[in-house]
Amino acid sequence: MPIKPLTILHTSDWHLGRRLYGRMRYDEFEAFLGWLQDAISLQKVDILIVAGDIFDTMTPSNRAQALYYEFLGKVSKSCCQHIVIVAGNHDSPTFLDAPSKVLKFLNVHVIGTACEDLNDEVLVLDDTDGNPHCIIAAVPYLRDRDVRSSSASESAQTKDANVIKGIRAHYDEVASIAKAKQAQLVEVYQHRIPIIATGHLFAAGGTTTDDDGVRELYVGNLGQISASMFDDCFDYVALGHLHVPQRVGGHESIRYSGSPIAMGFGEAKQQKQVLLVQFGEIENDVSNQELASNSTAESIMPQLANTVTTIEKSVEKVASQATEFMDDLFGFDEPSENDEVAKTAAIENTSDQQDQNNPSMPNNLDTPNKILHSDNLTQMQVISLPIPKFQKLAQVSGDLECINQAIDKVIKSLDATESVWLEIIYTGEEIISELREHIQTMVDNLPCEVLKIKNTRTYNKVLNQQQISETLQDLNEEEVFERCLAAHNIPDEQKSSLRDAYDQIVYNLRHEDTQAE
Repeated sequence: MPIKPLTILHTSDWHLGRRLYGRMRYDEFEAFLGWLQDAISLQKVDILIVAGDIFDTMTPSNRAQALYYEFLGKVSKSCCQHIVIVAGNHDSPTFLDAPSKVLKFLNVHVIGTACEDLNDEVLVLDDTDGNPHCIIAAVPYLRDRDVRSSSASESAQTKDANVIKGIRAHYDEVASIAKAKQAQLVEVYQHRIPIIATGHLFAAGGTTTDDDGVRELYVGNLGQISASMFDDCFDYVALGHLHVPQRVGGHESIRYSGSPIAMGFGEAKQQKQVLLVQFGEIENDVSNQELASNSTAESIMPQLANTVTTIEKSVEKVASQATEFMDDLFGFDEPSENDEVAKTAAIENTSDQQDQNNPSMPNNLDTPNKILHSDNLTQMQVISLPIPKFQKLAQVSGDLECINQAIDKVIKSLDATESVWLEIIYTGEEIISELREHIQTMVDNLPCEVLKIKNTRTYNKVLNQQQISETLQDLNEEEVFERCLAAHNIPDEQKSSLRDAYDQIVYNLRHEDTQAE
């Protein structure tokens, strides 16, 4: 019996319902889901994996829920045979689990809460002929209570170590179950069936942006979950949580797909993507090609390059503004004890930051699909599909003259029907008392809207003036707490313990499942 090829689409971190400085973004989410539906059909995707953070909050709005369920209903009628969804740290596990038994009739498999019986996290998915196609180790975001027993007297360091130990044990047991099922299927069907794992976590060396909203998953400095935690039996590990597309520890088969739209202005220059993971006979010999090159990918697989144009037309948006993918840009290996992750990331990101006064807008380049990895031996291929930008964002900085020039450059890059949202960062030496009025004069009658103005001159010089100009919309919860410490003249020697206590309170609030009984 010939072995059918298998195509999996890996995406994550939709954050449906998320706002940007108070601005609703439902049109962007709707456009992305429409594009994704078209991409699934055009690429003949067999299995869709959503690796967590489907919603932005544990209590999603009715409109966010409608987008989610309408998408699942439409995709279930397409060529896609199975949809696998796991919860992220932003999601309510019980909210996702509630309709899971109904959704299973649509071949939508939802794992919101870590299962007591880990056999329930290991899914054997069949193809259209009823034969096993692949095994999915569907591991959701693992909360403290899922992986360790708490102790009131343990230190933060001990807690972190126990969390990592618990996560490793969870994945080891899931891998053991998956390998046992794989062995049974090989004996019956006489061919190897791939095992795919999911996860929603922070891997060591992971790259983030300042305003992406990626939350600390645990109290303390837990960021040491490494590629070695994943068993070699996993042919591919589909991760969520980090919004920058990247590999983990240089491993081609352990990847973050990244968020589909820019979650903040710091992500405005990134080319967003979803990942196609293909198993089976690879028709094109790419073993001797430079896989990370856009031009090479186009020459190797012209049919993939043509697909992007078709998708763009279907959603009335184009990806002509796309820049080079961040994936291999941030695909550095895990740091050794003597390496500094921040320095490595800065070196890899130099091209994006070499001119701070230039707007954070992509160049006008046509970005085709790109082959990130191809292995004829294992018959696996990873392909990056660029996502069009449904709402342009730009971050400009400098003194007033530089800001004016940068805004002009942004406007000239727009098509006739496009508009752009701006974040303005004033870094000039001159104190501007009416900065907002100056900026507004610059953008009057232009197809742009200023969502945020930051005056670093004021911020750095006078705390009282800063407090006058700031609103709660400008600050996150950590910054509000720092303002309180300063306002009440808390001694420096007491700040550390107060910050630790506050972090614990915020952590408990973030991880309380408000949908649970």
